[in-house]
Amino acid sequence: MNAPRIVVVGSSNTDMSVQMDRLPQPGETVLGGAFATAAGGKGANQAVAAARAGAEVTFVARVGRDELGDRAVNGFLQEGIRTECVFRDKTAPSGVALIFVDANGANSIAVASGANARLTPADVRKAKTALAGAGALLVQLETPMKTVCAAVDMAVKAGVPVILNPAPAQPLPDALLQKVAFLTPNETEAALLTGIPVRGRRDAKKAAEQLMRRGARGVIITLGSRGVLLADAQGARLVRGFEVKAVDTTAAGDTFNGALAVALAEGKTPLEAVRFAQAAAALSVTRPGAQESAPRREEIERFIRRAR
Repeated sequence: MNAPRIVVVGSSNTDMSVQMDRLPQPGETVLGGAFATAAGGKGANQAVAAARAGAEVTFVARVGRDELGDRAVNGFLQEGIRTECVFRDKTAPSGVALIFVDANGANSIAVASGANARLTPADVRKAKTALAGAGALLVQLETPMKTVCAAVDMAVKAGVPVILNPAPAQPLPDALLQKVAFLTPNETEAALLTGIPVRGRRDAKKAAEQLMRRGARGVIITLGSRGVLLADAQGARLVRGFEVKAVDTTAAGDTFNGALAVALAEGKTPLEAVRFAQAAAALSVTRPGAQESAPRREEIERFIRRAR
């Protein structure tokens, strides 16, 4: 089978992380342990996850003309990602994320957007050829909303399904939701989008149904260790996850989204696609880091076979 073609529009950051026993409270200093620098950013993480899961990926992004930008582009090339639409900004530096990770794998993240904030609709339009005939467009919200909307509009006109990961969470217009094949919030993001506190399956079902009434054709709410609430034209159902020991949850959601896009572009059913994405995310949390924790296709398939 030919590799599905996927276009990812989004952010690229350099992650600077500190391992510590617990996350600091406001105004508190906590001495940490190991410090590490790694490639990150939601868009870049998802692009790498999709490439490793078996897709031909074109990434649309903006990085600075600096050392961090050089590292980012070289990393994309090493992953086999097409970079003709990764633009180098003359003014802004590359994005940076500061990450604290506690002993249980939970994290707290602050981001300096840099060049990500300067990704424009004009940049997206330069990916028109790549988008034509793609199996999916994957977008998030770490770049300007006008740019996200421009990418979605292009995909709709080209007949390409849109997967929107609404992170970091912000209110979304119904006009945008109506163009989305699958919306993929986590519990916090679903609560912000709907005003419904999402504490479990029932709340997630209510939130998903509201988002579908507003226009989204499908909603996939990730619920951490409790699994995933999948809602589409077939109804809403909870899909149980895989049990693993988490080391670092950084980019687990990005790995899920990248793998989900691949599976859907391959023609898998939504349920099959969710299971494939869950397996990829489960493997990712057993390893430290963001992009480097994303598993490759053969690992995902082997993990699924062993779990049966």
